[in-house]
Amino acid sequence: MAALIITFILFSVFILYHINRMTNLLCIQKEIPEERHEKIFRTVNILMVILLCSSYIEILYV
Repeated sequence: MAALIITFILFSVFILYHINRMTNLLCIQKEIPEERHEKIFRTVNILMVILLCSSYIEILYV
């Protein structure tokens, strides 16, 4: 059980890092104003955390 938790945390950090990296590249490519970056990153991160939590719960109870 502990191995599953550690693996999932590492997987989540990896996914969040790459999603943030891609979001940053999108903001740069589309020339989105700096004032909106914080809101975009907050929204993307909240949605990704919700998705990762639901995935963890699904793995845990299946």
